[in-house]
Amino acid sequence: MSTIRRLPELLINQIAAGEVVERPASVLKEVMENALDAGACTIDVQLEDGGVRRIRVTDDGCGIGRDELALALERHATSKIVNLDDLERVNTMGFRGEALAAIAAVARVVLVSRIEGSAHAWRIDNETREPAPAPLNRGTMIDVADLYYNTPARRKFLKTEATEYAHCDETFYRIALARPDIGMRLAHNGRVLHRLPPGDARMRIAALMGDDFLANAREIRAESALRLTGFASLPTYARNRRDAQYFFVNGRHVRDRLLAHAVSQAYADILHSSRFPAYVLFLELDSAGVDVNVHPAKTEVRFRESNAVHQFVFHALERALSESGAGQTDMDVRTPDSPYVPPVAASADATANRYPLPAAAPNRVVMDSASQAYFSFAAAARPPIAAQSQSAAPVPEPHPPPAGSSDAPLGYALAQLHGIYILAQNAEGLVLVDMHAAHERILYEKLKTVLDGTPAVQRLLIPAVLSANPVEMATAESCADALLRMGFEVSAAGPCELAVRSVPALLANAAVADLLHELLGELGEYPASDVVTLRRNELLATMACHGAVHAHRQLTVPEMNALLRDMEATERADQCNHGRPTWTQLTLDELDRFFLRGR
Repeated sequence: MSTIRRLPELLINQIAAGEVVERPASVLKEVMENALDAGACTIDVQLEDGGVRRIRVTDDGCGIGRDELALALERHATSKIVNLDDLERVNTMGFRGEALAAIAAVARVVLVSRIEGSAHAWRIDNETREPAPAPLNRGTMIDVADLYYNTPARRKFLKTEATEYAHCDETFYRIALARPDIGMRLAHNGRVLHRLPPGDARMRIAALMGDDFLANAREIRAESALRLTGFASLPTYARNRRDAQYFFVNGRHVRDRLLAHAVSQAYADILHSSRFPAYVLFLELDSAGVDVNVHPAKTEVRFRESNAVHQFVFHALERALSESGAGQTDMDVRTPDSPYVPPVAASADATANRYPLPAAAPNRVVMDSASQAYFSFAAAARPPIAAQSQSAAPVPEPHPPPAGSSDAPLGYALAQLHGIYILAQNAEGLVLVDMHAAHERILYEKLKTVLDGTPAVQRLLIPAVLSANPVEMATAESCADALLRMGFEVSAAGPCELAVRSVPALLANAAVADLLHELLGELGEYPASDVVTLRRNELLATMACHGAVHAHRQLTVPEMNALLRDMEATERADQCNHGRPTWTQLTLDELDRFFLRGR
């Protein structure tokens, strides 16, 4: 090995550029963040050839004095921190003092700036490093040209102009979302692509994400020692890519596994794993509680109380997403600052009286009143008494409510359409409900509640016997305790047969054989302890799907109304367990427009 020696300053900066300056978008991020720290009210960005040929950023911030211009291009020179205390409480976007030096090592850089009270601006470039007078009204202009002109090997790794511009555009998006109070403009090859006036968060999000996103999102407002605001999409707006997910910590866009996991967990009950939500979320906390000095690119952070942050974000999102539109009337409007109050479940007696229940089937014992309360809509799963009509056949209630009644947000049932949808009338107009999807969500939420304790069970007077293969027989024997905790009493009835002697009361009318085969498959694939704990919700979703009323079941009007009332009292009732919508509203105005009434 050769002797140890100091590296040349240029080579040191070029090494640093490898971490800071990955592509033109990296340059744009650093320079725009400097403009934010300078207190700019407007930022103008001009790009050429995807930012490879030129990135020019002009702001109207505080500017840099003549005597500090050369120092701004030096490594580890910054105005943003002085000591360790400052580093542990970083309140600016930049603080490392190496971005401009790293950029100047791999590109041609011109810096022009003017401070308040100066007769004119001053210009400096990274080659001469000598200040010279220049024209500029106020603030700073940084021009970065010919990226990687002196390191051709790095330049070969850059992609096409379109690809590099797309990355720059994404960087502009993130900074524009983080600071809606600042006016911003982006032009590429002379064409203005974004012109964003200053405004509030909703205005900026609408401009960049679209009104469609806001129309399909819930506003998030939660505050304790931390504060979370923003918008998170409903499951029905989910996408097949993670391309519309923006999380900001103290105004800084970050990619953090802990935060991503908290969001994922909040959507776990309402969104299929192959789909991804869209969101723009802003987390604010004491700067001493987060370490941003993790990586030179500053896109990673480390929380000092990571578990508390995770739980705060998870619960804030879960509460907002669990709020069901089915539980709101035109008189029940909450302001963004109002706390979420979950619906109060009806008492057992009230539920039993309001929802008519079927007579006990011959092979089942009659449940007590507590079990009946859990089983309020089981009547809907009965086999039809008569053949289902293939058209919407209105069945009027004996005493229909007033047409404008608003005491029930989802209204009152009018008919069943093709054995799949419920048609109901509420104060706003027409409501359409997917009865299987809605009942599936209701059962799932109730199963989560009752299985936290000792589930109400229904013993079968005549055990249900089903055939089973050797693997299922062995699984049923080894997992008998786990099945019993879930409400299933299962035992061998022969070499290849299982007898089911009890089932959870909520699933009393489910197809027992199909349900047990699927549960035994889950228990056979995973350890019983994991199925009951780690995979508990997946298991309950399976049980709810089997127990929910299926298509082409003939429902009576009271049974349909029972489903509507259960939806109004159930969290997350707007979506089924797979993220599909359970109901939709057609207002009278929409119907009038369709039929051209009043024209």
